[in-house]
This record gives sequence, C-alpha cells and structure tokens, in this order.
Amino acid sequence: MHYDHILIRYAELSLKGKNRKQFEKKLEANIRDVLKEFPAIKVRRSFGRMFVKLNGENGHAVTDHLKDVFGIHSLSPSLKVQLNKEDICEGALWAAEDSLPEGRGTFKVSVRRTNKDFPLRSQEMNKVIGGHVLRNMENISVDVHNPDVELKVEIRDDAAYISAKVINGAGGLPVGTSGKVMLMLSGGIDSPVAGYLALKRGVTLEAVHFHSPPFTNERAKQKVEDLVQVLTRFGGKINLHIVPFTDIQTTIHKQVPDNYEMTVMRRFMLRISEKLAENREAKGLVNGESLGQVASQTLDSMYTINEVTAMPVLRPLITMDKMEVIDYARRIGTYDISILPFEDCCTIFLPAESKTKPNKLKASRYESFLDIDQMVNEAVENTAVKEFSRNMELDEDFDNLF
Repeated sequence: MHYDHILIRYAELSLKGKNRKQFEKKLEANIRDVLKEFPAIKVRRSFGRMFVKLNGENGHAVTDHLKDVFGIHSLSPSLKVQLNKEDICEGALWAAEDSLPEGRGTFKVSVRRTNKDFPLRSQEMNKVIGGHVLRNMENISVDVHNPDVELKVEIRDDAAYISAKVINGAGGLPVGTSGKVMLMLSGGIDSPVAGYLALKRGVTLEAVHFHSPPFTNERAKQKVEDLVQVLTRFGGKINLHIVPFTDIQTTIHKQVPDNYEMTVMRRFMLRISEKLAENREAKGLVNGESLGQVASQTLDSMYTINEVTAMPVLRPLITMDKMEVIDYARRIGTYDISILPFEDCCTIFLPAESKTKPNKLKASRYESFLDIDQMVNEAVENTAVKEFSRNMELDEDFDNLF
C-alpha cells in the first residue's frame, strides 16, 4: 500500500453560502495552475473537499506546492480504499504502522461518514477500526485526548479515504475571488509582507514601484523584481509597474519646504498609483504602512496624504510592530532580499525632520505651485510594465548580491 491521494480541506469557504461553488472552482483552478509541473496528477472536487490523485507523482513535492495556495485550510496524504469494512480496517492498520515505524505509541480513530448509505455509523466504525489496529499492533494504545497519531477516515460516496497526518495550509481565500488591487512596493521589509497578506484575502495583485535613477541604481530595481518573483509563489502572475520618479522627486525637492517634502512626495505616489490602478481595473491600493512606525505613518500624516485619492487604501500591517512584520518576511522568504543594501526612492532627499502632523491645507498650498496633472500623466505614460509568473527564476546574479 501507499498514499495515492492528497486530501484538501478548506474551512473559510464553507461560510460562503450560495457563493461557495464559485470560490471552490477558483481554488481548483489555482491548484491546477500550481501543479502544472506534475502532468500525471488529477484534481477532483467533492462536497467540502478536494482530492489530488497522484498517479505516481512525488507526494512530498506536490504537498510542498500546495502549502502555498491560499484557500487551503489543511491537507493530508491519503490512501483510497474500497467501501467495505475489511478494506477500511486494513488501510487504517497500514496508515498506523506507517506513522509509527517503531511500532509503539498512541492513536485515536476519527471517522467522518458523509455517505449515509454505508451500513455502519461513524461511532461504530471508530470502534471497529480501533479494535482491528489494537489486535494487530503490539505496544500501542488508545489516547483520545493527545494521541501520537490520529487516524482520519472519510467515508464518502465513491470510496473511503484514510490519512494519519494533517499539514496546515496557507488559509485565507483563493486568489482571484476578491477583485484586483495595486500594491505600492518599495524595496523594504514591510510592503512585500503587505502584498502577501492582501493575497491571503483573495485579491489579484499588481505592483507599482517608484524608481529614481541615478539616485537609485539598477540593483535597487532588481531587488524589487526579486521580491515580486517571491510573491508569485502565492499569487501566480503579477505585473510590476516601474514608474520613472526622478523628475517629480527632484521638482518636489526644489520647490517644497523640507519638512513637507515627504508628505507631498507620498501624495504624488498615491495619485500615480490610483491612475495606474484605474487603467488596470483595480479597485484599491495596498501599502506597507504601520501606524506610528515612521513620521509619514502617523494618523495625521495618513489623513493628509490620503486626501488626494478616493480609492480605498488597504493597510494590512496597520497594527503590527516591526518584529511581527520581520517574522512574516522571514516566513515567506522576502526578508533576505529586503535587507540588501540598495536604497529605494523613499530614502533619498530625506529632510532632517519630517512633519508628523502635516496640515492638508499647507500641503495643498505647496502643491499649487506644481503642475500636478502634467507631472502625474507623464509619469503614468512613461511607466514600464514587466510580467512575472510562478516558476520563473530569480535574477541569475542574485547570489552575488550578498
């Protein structure tokens, strides 16, 4: 015997009522996309579950790919057996022996019977399977509270599926079920994590990065591209919009008082991001702001900066402290890229002191001396777009950056 299926469970989708089927269909499509490199696998939906038939493919490799798919609550390598008591008992015994290779430990049996035509009820099957395992394995006992192994048996219409291990999934909602957003992506630690958390809520993601050569070099841009590539593991295809920001940033630096320079710069970033979002039919912006973390992220600053857009600005990190964000970045694989010493445009022309409570009337007055519409439109028109997709390689020189 061997595990020939992976059973996929999803929890939050069960709350979607009449919309549940479209969420399940999207999750199935995302799973098929993630598993393209395994041509022999078959994916099948059944009520409340999804099954991946391995057909000889590497189960460990398939599982590693599935762990990054949003919408999956948990998954288990599973053994499919015929719908009769004897085959189910033998399958459960094999799973117990496989999970306890030294032949000792504790176990419990949990039967879930969705096939009501099966003659034995769940509690009866718990006893039948448990008794069979106890009779055929020495040095093993039942522990219903904290077992070493929980034998899960799902008795469904077509067959019974037996598993002895539960692997946590990414949770959340399937990417593509919550509309499209534009991520304002710097080269720092915060914004890639914000993008990851937005993807977890089911959005489709595009990204915008503000590039200011020669003040920011090509390595800074490459760092951002590598961050986008990491995010494709969780979101599939992502378009990166690279905005030429040098002229705007230089003009602001010359004409706006130092302590309002950051406020006005970020107002321009929002205007440009909003235009790009509208062009791509996105319904919101996402950034990596955390309340009170820096001068431009106080509530007063957010209030003044947000004035220039009517588009929703989502801030997934708003209540997190820096160490929480760093933990996320390490977990998803962006941290080592983000800390590379290549500065983005937000780190140049930094004044000695920025306003923590900027006044929106003053910001508007300073901007009145600038041709806002022309500056924004030229930046949008000259924006370059680069597409990234899952399984593309990181820059070949990436290792040399360390």
